[in-house]
Amino acid sequence: MNERRHLVYAVVLCAAGAGLALFAATRTWAVDVVTRPEPLPPLRTPRSGGDILPWLPPLAVVGLAGSGAIIATRRWARRWIGVLLLLVGLGVAAGGAYGLTETTAWALACLAGGLSLAAGGALTAVRGALWPGLGARYERAGRRPAEGPTAAWDALDRGEDPTLS
Repeated sequence: MNERRHLVYAVVLCAAGAGLALFAATRTWAVDVVTRPEPLPPLRTPRSGGDILPWLPPLAVVGLAGSGAIIATRRWARRWIGVLLLLVGLGVAAGGAYGLTETTAWALACLAGGLSLAAGGALTAVRGALWPGLGARYERAGRRPAEGPTAAWDALDRGEDPTLS
């Protein structure tokens, strides 16, 4: 039961971190103000984290997809997914840290999400091979040779109608 709990922790850390980072990257991080001559008011242009760092939202989406991949993979493939999520999380955290130099608290939320994603990825990379995989009902069913993709064509070659069977 302990390994199953670690699996749940890793998936929740990764999904929550990536979701938080994606949400934070779509919020307004900075507002550019351009002064104009009187009587025109200043022109304010809000910029989101995705406007400042265009690679940040796609990286967070990769983190969300990787959260599902933790569940769907086994053993060494799961460990490699963990390493990938660790690197993605560090990239998202670096984007959030860069945003802290000139922007609002949404960059801090992105930093926190990236660190959570990286922690879940590290946990997966270290312990992932020990965790249980999906049950047998998710495995691809074994096919008999007569049911292959060319079986219908073979039946036509023999003069049989494959739609009648």
